Amino acid sequence: MAAPVALVQGASRGLGLQFCKHILKNKLPASVIATCRNPEGAAELQGLVGQHPDRMTVLQLDVNREEEIREAAERVKERFGRLDLMVNSSALLHPSGKGETSLRDVSAHGIIATLTTNTMGPLVMAKYFAPLLQKGNGGFGRQPIDKAKQHSGIIVNITAKVGSIGDNGLGGWYSYRMSKAALNMATKNLSIELGRSRPKVLCVSLHPGTLDSDLSRPYHRNVPEGKLFSTERSVGYLMGIVEALDVEKTGKAYSWDGTQLPW
Repeated sequence: MAAPVALVQGASRGLGLQFCKHILKNKLPASVIATCRNPEGAAELQGLVGQHPDRMTVLQLDVNREEEIREAAERVKERFGRLDLMVNSSALLHPSGKGETSLRDVSAHGIIATLTTNTMGPLVMAKYFAPLLQKGNGGFGRQPIDKAKQHSGIIVNITAKVGSIGDNGLGGWYSYRMSKAALNMATKNLSIELGRSRPKVLCVSLHPGTLDSDLSRPYHRNVPEGKLFSTERSVGYLMGIVEALDVEKTGKAYSWDGTQLPW
């Protein structure tokens, strides 16, 4: 079987960058395609290219621009012809940098910007990259003996627990909650449509836990002891889930510990 090919969208820092590092270290000899808005300004990502010149490819891609997504898909098709895994990891809490604590903080601009990055972006990525995932070799996840249940590729959309309608007991964060709830719906829809093909493309939403990152730093005081994760720890958990995926687990949302999140 040919070496697996993974694409990580939003790979310049944080969770996306760590996905690249994890796959390069633990999935030999997989190839990694990393996308971000400004590759030239992504010093650590460029450092990975220097360490793994034969396995790393970096493409410019602004997830808010459909034409750039289409062009990136064409380049991946020309060079690799397929994908085994796609991770959509870029996220926007809110253009202001903080979530809305009440209705008076809500603005049309904030809602549109957050939904565009967090929901529209991953869905349009699926539109253009799904054909390549349908040609994958199933290099990630668990393959059953039954060929009818085998998969060719996997789409991972990074969600958040606050996007769960059933789990929402505090309110607030309108734009971010709405964008992740909508992303979960997109994941479910994708799992149904792409699950009809043979082999199938598995689609899941994964919650990484609370990360020690710029996005979550203002809220660290509310995080229980032991539940603030480094990106390395979080990605280790998430990739464990990915490697155990099969057709029975597609179309669902999972927390970092493997428990299923309510929609």
